[in-house]
Amino acid sequence: MRGFVSFIAVLAFAGPALAGSAVSLKADAASADSVVTLGDLFDGAGPAGRVAVATRTGQTVVLDAATVQAAARRAGLDWANAEGLHRIVVHAGAPSAAAGGSPAVSAARGNTEVLTYTRSLGAGEIVQPTDLAWTKAVGAPGDAPSDADQVIGQMAKRPLRAGAVVLAHDVAAAIVIKAGDLISVKYDSDGVSLTLEGKAMASAGIGETLAVMNTQSKKIVQAVVSGPGQAVVGPGADQMKSARSLRYAAR
Repeated sequence: MRGFVSFIAVLAFAGPALAGSAVSLKADAASADSVVTLGDLFDGAGPAGRVAVATRTGQTVVLDAATVQAAARRAGLDWANAEGLHRIVVHAGAPSAAAGGSPAVSAARGNTEVLTYTRSLGAGEIVQPTDLAWTKAVGAPGDAPSDADQVIGQMAKRPLRAGAVVLAHDVAAAIVIKAGDLISVKYDSDGVSLTLEGKAMASAGIGETLAVMNTQSKKIVQAVVSGPGQAVVGPGADQMKSARSLRYAAR
């Protein structure tokens, strides 16, 4: 019995020593080089701050918060993640002056919502509403769009990785009709379907309004681009405009 009591006493004294050192997530997580360490992420990391947790190959890297929490725990650090973050955005460069700010500043940054890609996209692919989702992060990069409509329907300029934060320079307008192209313009309503050939007066992407010159009458009509080499007028154009205005990314 005495031995059991002694064992309990040892655990009682050892508990604080075995517990991880409490740390707080920096409000502005940044890495000066390509290696992201616990010191880049947490205030008060101490010697454990030298532990590498990820490699940054671009201007930003998005880390899974649960994975970071587990890595910190293995290094003897305790991060509670009270803000319930799902992702941690780490950008290139030195942390800003706000990085060592108060917990209130960190909490506010921690509730920032950023757009992320739900799947990997190849260069040239068109971003669809289902390709985007909002997630909580410690902070948003300077060129992160605040509205999904700024990205939906745009074309990926380079390969984009699932889970990465959406950046404005990731995408560009997807041009499917170029100025001077001969295109098909369709009118369809109440069982009446007409198609004419027209010359595009400018370049445009899907859903954009385009001036088209009828190659026979030389009259100019305003049509909405519906695909490569195709545009619509009348009710079809109105429907496309309405659908374009209702695009969103699920939160």
